[in-house]
Amino acid sequence: MIRDQETLDQLLDTIGRYVRERLVPLEQQVAEEDAIPEDVVQEMRELGLFGLTIPEEYGGLGLTLEEEVLVAFELGHTSPAFRSVIGTNNGIGSAAIVFDGTEEQKQQYLPRYASGELIGSFCLTEPDVGSDSAAVKTSARLDDGVYFLNGTKRYITNAPRAGTFTVMARTNPEESKARGVSAFIVDADSPGITLGAKDKKMGQAGSHTCDVIFDNVKVPAENLIGGEEGKGFYTAMKVLDRGRLHIAAVSVGVAERLLEDALAYAMDRKQFGKPISEHQLIQAMLADSKTEIYAAKSMVLDAARKRDLGASISTEASCCKLFATEMVGRVADRAVQIHGGAGYISDYAVERFYRDVRLFRLYEGTSQIQQLVIARNMIKEAS
Repeated sequence: MIRDQETLDQLLDTIGRYVRERLVPLEQQVAEEDAIPEDVVQEMRELGLFGLTIPEEYGGLGLTLEEEVLVAFELGHTSPAFRSVIGTNNGIGSAAIVFDGTEEQKQQYLPRYASGELIGSFCLTEPDVGSDSAAVKTSARLDDGVYFLNGTKRYITNAPRAGTFTVMARTNPEESKARGVSAFIVDADSPGITLGAKDKKMGQAGSHTCDVIFDNVKVPAENLIGGEEGKGFYTAMKVLDRGRLHIAAVSVGVAERLLEDALAYAMDRKQFGKPISEHQLIQAMLADSKTEIYAAKSMVLDAARKRDLGASISTEASCCKLFATEMVGRVADRAVQIHGGAGYISDYAVERFYRDVRLFRLYEGTSQIQQLVIARNMIKEAS
């Protein structure tokens, strides 16, 4: 979209100030109430945050991937729940339509995602299907121009708010793996859809997930993404490649926030007659954190620029996701350690972030899945 440094700088400055001045002061409230205030959601609509990555011709800002990760660095400086409410519209909730949808599907749904009128949600994981995402059991049976969906999806982000679900379902029961899976746009108010109770999670209060149950849900054939069966798994992988890089960028932003808090505390807290920031073992933790953040940030920017130039970045996206999400866990641990006993008390943000960042290593492919993707791609290229 932008590709103009002055305009991009203005966008990043606006988002950065909004994060610091509006969202950071609300963090504790969101943690206690497990809810994003509706006026904040409306402000995000007005700022265009729901359409950051949606093409301009459909009402979005159409950010390049490099521009998107720069925005994600800024959004990472506050509770992940704030990013999560807009995240599915900019990523997994809309990307399948952006990448592979028909023109009619794009015209019908993307402008409503971009404005925030609709929240899009992505349904891949199931009770018995997680890392082996090609093995989905949810079925889609075609009968006289209508698909009937049956199955349960689990841990679905933004499901309680969703206006649509992008659902991966098996259209060919004879094909047990990837080629039997198709992708559908399903309106959330369709008869036969029920939501489970909101999951009680370790962290990320204000970001809600739950089961989504499909019981003979009728889906018009025109809602088959791309209009062709058997392409859903490959669409999902394209969606996840971009999503993995986005999560890596958010992890960098959160790590920067954690390091800022840890440094400020270390310069203020005194032990043995001087600020603890002057003690070498504290300095070592600060230095290690700074180094790892710099490495992760450089990786993310490099991968984003390669994709913007048209390169395939499946391996690079997995490298970034693996390194950055593991990195932010280490930075969070050090931040708690630098705070000492105070780091275990909920009065300090590091206690909350320590729990929040644990999820980054699980969704959009666990660290172990990223290792497999990287190694298999290496072997494939070498052979």
